[in-house]
Amino acid sequence: MTLQPLTPVNCAGLIQPGFSLLQLDGEVLLFGQKGWPKRSCPTGVFGVRIKCGEMKLRAISFSNDSCYLPPLRCPAVCRLDPYDGLPESYLIHGGRTPNNEISSSLYLLTMDSRGCNRKLTLCCKEKELVGEVPGARYGHTMSIVQSCGKTACVLFGGRSYMPAGERTTESWNSVVDCPPQVFLFDLEFGCSSAHTLPELSDGQSFHLALAREDCVYFLGGHSLTSDSRLPRLFRLRVELLQGSPLLSCEILETGISISSAIISRTGPTHRYIILGGYQSNSQKRMECSTVILNEKGIHFEPLEAPKWIPDIIHSRTWFGGSAGEGSILLAVPTEGRPSQADMHYFYQVSFQTEGDAKEKKVTQGCSQESTEFDDSTPLEDSEELYFGREPHELDDSSDGEGGNYNEEDEEDESQTGYWIKCCLGCQVDPNTWEPYYSTELHRPAMIFCSRGEEGHWVHAQCMELSETLLLRLSQGSKRYFCHDHGGLKAFNP
Repeated sequence: MTLQPLTPVNCAGLIQPGFSLLQLDGEVLLFGQKGWPKRSCPTGVFGVRIKCGEMKLRAISFSNDSCYLPPLRCPAVCRLDPYDGLPESYLIHGGRTPNNEISSSLYLLTMDSRGCNRKLTLCCKEKELVGEVPGARYGHTMSIVQSCGKTACVLFGGRSYMPAGERTTESWNSVVDCPPQVFLFDLEFGCSSAHTLPELSDGQSFHLALAREDCVYFLGGHSLTSDSRLPRLFRLRVELLQGSPLLSCEILETGISISSAIISRTGPTHRYIILGGYQSNSQKRMECSTVILNEKGIHFEPLEAPKWIPDIIHSRTWFGGSAGEGSILLAVPTEGRPSQADMHYFYQVSFQTEGDAKEKKVTQGCSQESTEFDDSTPLEDSEELYFGREPHELDDSSDGEGGNYNEEDEEDESQTGYWIKCCLGCQVDPNTWEPYYSTELHRPAMIFCSRGEEGHWVHAQCMELSETLLLRLSQGSKRYFCHDHGGLKAFNP
């Protein structure tokens, strides 16, 4: 195993607590952060490239028929391996946006196409659930179970805001554990049902969920009610019988006191590595463990940890995610060191031998989360909503530097029109501006007017757009004009 320091190349500001790492078609994707001004990545999905000790990000495009995918922190993420002719994909449920809104939506993320230059294009579809639907939450897990020739999804745990009737001015943004219900829904019809089991009596958040066939194991987690990380381990068995499913739960004695751990799959079998996490509010878990799921149950084996350096040992928090089989991206805060410009140090932890690396396949078959949200700092949500950009304006035609994230693009706001008069009737004053749409945080949403040789940006507020219309237009691929150039009616179909 190795611990390699990484140098982020103009992308350190995009990797913050709460992110998720996904693997599709052999590519590692960063999801859950702010978007990319003046580029084709308003939802914050980036390809991660690690080479020669450097980490670079590249924008990932979405197909024209994709729905809007908001940046989500600490959602439940579940990988779907290819089955019944369907491609590999990811289910994403819930999560918390940079505006502190908690989502209840369910998205299906798949690969749409590969360009001639290997450029990846994703497709995102929102899936509706019916019946007993899980409410908005974050810090929970989703897992896939298979029984009796059927496939279903298990959702459990998480946190959410207090119910509306219990919220006061002082506790308006206070979060509570979600009720310890298990939600089961099928992926074909979206029928959801809620199940209450006596063994699951307390809420759990930021736990781990590992699934094999008809069983899901819930490991560790944090409970707000008791403010504890008990060494809990539950085995949930799901029988997808004709008519109604049968769920049973068993408490096992081999649990681990841990929350917000990182888990990485290490092979085609159900073998995983657990790294990181917290044993208490003030103590990180420095040990590593191997977890094996087989027909007899779940087994834990101690694993030699990397040789931690002082910056990692003495840091109060850490976070990360699986970057492929046996590979983990780890970050620790610089904790206010004036000599360090970036907010975090980054490392790649590899548990693979040289032989394993040659046979590496980028797959992941379990639910995971990255870190607890409470330790993260809200970021500005870059929601420029790219209207009507031509394909040649959005595509990066090579793997060179032109497709890499550049923080100078973030800082050069004078070119995007954020703090300048965007039109003759602009009412946006940078000294007095307040959020006009719920999708905004520190910057007003904008619409791109295509009139002229280069076009220009106009504040959506000055266009007098409703937020509903703003979001609907963001899903299209047409060219829109500002009021000075004919308004929304003057577009090229």
